Amino acid sequence: MVLFKMGALLAVGYLGLCLLMFFSQERLLYFPDPRLIATPEALGLDFESVSIGTEDDLRLHAWWIPANPARGVLLFCHGNAGNISHRLDSIRQFHELGLSVLIFDYRGYGESEGKPSEAGTYRDVTAVWRYLTGKRGIPPEKVVVFGRSLGAAVAAHLAARVEPGAVVLESAFTSVADMAARLYPWLPVRWLVRIDYPVARDIQAIRAPVLILHSPNDEIIPYDMGRTLYELAHEPKEFIELRGGHNDGWLLSEPDYSTAVDAFLDEHLSAPTESW
Repeated sequence: MVLFKMGALLAVGYLGLCLLMFFSQERLLYFPDPRLIATPEALGLDFESVSIGTEDDLRLHAWWIPANPARGVLLFCHGNAGNISHRLDSIRQFHELGLSVLIFDYRGYGESEGKPSEAGTYRDVTAVWRYLTGKRGIPPEKVVVFGRSLGAAVAAHLAARVEPGAVVLESAFTSVADMAARLYPWLPVRWLVRIDYPVARDIQAIRAPVLILHSPNDEIIPYDMGRTLYELAHEPKEFIELRGGHNDGWLLSEPDYSTAVDAFLDEHLSAPTESW
């Protein structure tokens, strides 16, 4: 009887963990911050604050930071925490490479309306793409779609469905289910996950040149996932090994980081011609 009761308690506890996993996925994945801590003006950069409408009638907040002359435009998809104001150093990196930058907050982040979700982030990046190529008139072949961490999943989804000039994916996972299986091997996560972000599938549909960057010391997203994505990507493609951890590899890898991105852009984007 005692063993039966212990087994029942364990079963109830296990079921509770499964239910928690199923219903709490958004809270485990998205960590938005509504407060902007600074703007590109703090770096001495001219910028324009813009509002972009989505197909489901939400307004997204974004910054447009022009370069003059510009070799292209970087569509910046950030990670799962904070907001655009926490990416100022990255904005400066890409701006110094001669790229105009459009960085936006997903729904529920920063000053953007709504609540984050997988489908919502897809709608958001699609709206930003349409804003760039439509309202601003940027030629698609001049757009570099960039994503870091969760943003790499959002960027890959977009790049699999449009035709940008190039794609840069940094510290990317293969899917949320793959990540969950690594983190919770004792749970049937592949039956439980509602949020997918299937980067490994999306990358196989990308026809633009792809640059993948990942650090073997990434403590959050395993390095082998970056290597797997590289193997799945079509040519032309390139892989750059970073130094440092998940959140600082791009910074600790300087100046090699900027040199590698610069060389990739030189090969796949034409010379700077104008300011957008």
